[in-house]
Amino acid sequence: MRRLLVLVLCCLLPAIGFAQKKDSANTTFVDLSADNVFGYKTDSGDVSKFIGNAVFHQGTDTLYCDSLYQYKATNIIEAFSNVRIIQAGGTQGKSDYLKYLSGQKLAYMHGNVSLTDGKNDLQTEDLTYDLGTKIGHYENGGILHNDSTNVTSRSGIYNVATKMVRFTGNAVIIDPEYKIHSEDLEYHTETKVTQFFAKSTVESDSGKSILQTKNGTYDGKRGIAHFIGHSSIWNDGEYIEGDSLDYNKLTGYGLGNGHVIAIDTAHHSTLYCGHAEYFHKSRVLWASIKPVMEQVNGVDTFYLRADTFYTAPMVKMKLEKAKPKVKVKKKDDDEVIDSAAAIAAIKAENRRIKRKEDSIAASKIVIDTAAMLRYAVPVDTLRFPRYRKDTAKQKKIAVTDSLTKPAPDFVWVVPTGPKYRKLDTSAQHVTMSTEIKPVVKKTKMKGGKGVIAVADTATADTTAPMFFIAWNHVRLFSDSMQGKCDSMVYTRYDSTIRMINDPIAWAHSSQITGDTILMILDSNALKSVYVPNNALVISQSGPEKAELFDQVQGKTLTAYFKGNAITHMLVEPDAEFIYYAKDEHDAYMGVDQGSSVRMLIYFEDQKISNLKLHQDVHQVNTPMDKLDIPNTRLSRFKWMPELRPKTKEELFD
Repeated sequence: MRRLLVLVLCCLLPAIGFAQKKDSANTTFVDLSADNVFGYKTDSGDVSKFIGNAVFHQGTDTLYCDSLYQYKATNIIEAFSNVRIIQAGGTQGKSDYLKYLSGQKLAYMHGNVSLTDGKNDLQTEDLTYDLGTKIGHYENGGILHNDSTNVTSRSGIYNVATKMVRFTGNAVIIDPEYKIHSEDLEYHTETKVTQFFAKSTVESDSGKSILQTKNGTYDGKRGIAHFIGHSSIWNDGEYIEGDSLDYNKLTGYGLGNGHVIAIDTAHHSTLYCGHAEYFHKSRVLWASIKPVMEQVNGVDTFYLRADTFYTAPMVKMKLEKAKPKVKVKKKDDDEVIDSAAAIAAIKAENRRIKRKEDSIAASKIVIDTAAMLRYAVPVDTLRFPRYRKDTAKQKKIAVTDSLTKPAPDFVWVVPTGPKYRKLDTSAQHVTMSTEIKPVVKKTKMKGGKGVIAVADTATADTTAPMFFIAWNHVRLFSDSMQGKCDSMVYTRYDSTIRMINDPIAWAHSSQITGDTILMILDSNALKSVYVPNNALVISQSGPEKAELFDQVQGKTLTAYFKGNAITHMLVEPDAEFIYYAKDEHDAYMGVDQGSSVRMLIYFEDQKISNLKLHQDVHQVNTPMDKLDIPNTRLSRFKWMPELRPKTKEELFD
């Protein structure tokens, strides 16, 4: 029996020694002292009172207070007045009252509570603090001071060791650079990175920039947002939302994916797409994955669809003006120069230079939109059921003398070239430091010193007008006009839409085609349409099954609109037409076919009411009973109603 007892003790002693060593790290070496110590017995056990400058030591943790009660049976300590906790590493806690479970190293602090690591200071009325893990938890409101940043919330969990704080319930972060509202967020006091777990708002720049999300992170030091889930960004009149958003406030780069909606309030436009990249400083936007642009123009709204959209500011192209060289012939050195002749020569040279500069400027613009206005077309108040020759003389347009009106120093141009690189929109990730590089483009003009266009896309000119490019499978829809082409360019400074590569435009019952189609808008609606080459207009006359078409073709075409309805049209040169004439009872009389150098066409209720022919007029009339309708077509005739967008909803498919 004695040998068995020794064997059991030998087995148990190492385990007992290990347990004592483990416990000693947390609960042993407790030391209490005070000015006065009292002890008494109660039904629940012995109680010791430490009155005056009480000090409690447990391991590396020290508690100071004015008075302290120790309940030995439960290992509970109560501290009163001027309570202070000091831990290794500089962590300190203060309160009016403290209840401490020494076995669990868990403290409940109440009244004017403060917990600090020397840099961050948490203040609340009630705090549960674990001295072992250095994690504090409050439920009745608290505020964290972090340098110049303050965070308030109804409840929170503060991990002093990891510098992480979880704030819940009306959490507000106030920083000199931004302000955050959230119901649930996590904040790192060192990096100032905030992670969101509920609906949250980030405001900066005095409310000009507002970010909203339910899930994601925001780096307060670098101004970088990474939002997962449907989020939005409002930045000084520009709005974007998407299923996920990335934004770098310092570089101005933004990335949106999934159900992206971008709104430009200044220009009443909205972009819908699946992928968008935006550069705020350079004012550049790329959009792909079924992008649709909605542009409000007064009473009408245009919808545009393509495979890819690109918008950016136009750039100034400086025009260098060469000084005129005027040679005045002298008979001898003593003869006085004829001042009148010299002035006349200078004026003539200036006009020549001005014409050259104007031609250069026009060639640099995508399309010479001024060309469509070179004829003053008066509205004829008389209406005739048939065409007639116009014998009126062509009105001359006054040319302003270049000496009375100074020539412009620059022209706005759409920048081109390889340095304006296209971003790879198929990439899975674009870094937050991505920026379009500044561009310097040089061109030389024949006989001059050169023209330089500088496009500083790093910090673009905020006064520069914007241009917009759409390419591949472009479709346009509005109540007054529909269109289709391969590529399109829109410049805001002249409110002109340029349809390029196999363009087709439809207005009510008319179809317009040509090599290029220009549509000029004003603040209210469509103002005019210009076709610079191979113009063709087809209008359906009568029921669809009858296949009767009024047709006009020529080199150029200019159509004018009022209230989104066509009023008159100019076709020149080489104008040809086929027109189904009607009597006063709207009955067909026959077909007029002819040609002329120039043709004016007037409309009423979207139908041709009068044709006026100019120069080299040839025409013939064929009765309806002798007409071969299927072959009554102009050389470029091609009717394509199946390509016409019928509704705006088609563009969103």
